[in-house]
Amino acid sequence: MHISLDGFVAGPNGEMNWIKVDEEIFDHVGKRISEGDTALYGRVTYEMMENYWPTAGNEPDASKHDIEHSKWYNNVHKVVLSKTMEDANLTNTKIISDNLSDRIIEIKQQAGGDILLFGSPTATHSLIQLNLIDGYWLFVNPIILGQGIPLFVDIKNKIKLKLLTTRQFTCGVTELNYTVDGQ
Repeated sequence: MHISLDGFVAGPNGEMNWIKVDEEIFDHVGKRISEGDTALYGRVTYEMMENYWPTAGNEPDASKHDIEHSKWYNNVHKVVLSKTMEDANLTNTKIISDNLSDRIIEIKQQAGGDILLFGSPTATHSLIQLNLIDGYWLFVNPIILGQGIPLFVDIKNKIKLKLLTTRQFTCGVTELNYTVDGQ
């Protein structure tokens, strides 16, 4: 998840034009996400992804990243948290609309790789409240937004973290990879 130095994942109106990405980050993320076999999205992020990634790799001017990520996106199992979507005719996609805690625990108990949550601040807030996030993979961008959509809201209990890795990218973004302490 990309965040500003002051902890926002988007501007006040959902703006993400401040996020720095480049080939170095794309290559790094591509290696990491290849270890995951399930992508978790909120409805808004899923719809944004679904409007782009299924065919992005087929475009004549597709970048290396677009080709690789499009292929991964089309093959990964997608889980969408939504109270309004229905999963009729959705390829390789499951909708969770109720019993969030039970359904996520079921998915976590299945054999397979990592479950990766992409963007989706509302979904992230719900999962944090239910103590269902095992780790935080953050890309801290060198900007202070001052206002926007925060990553952490209404935290009732402390969440202790253990830093696993850090990485500084040439563009100024710093990756922080944490596990929830005790996980």
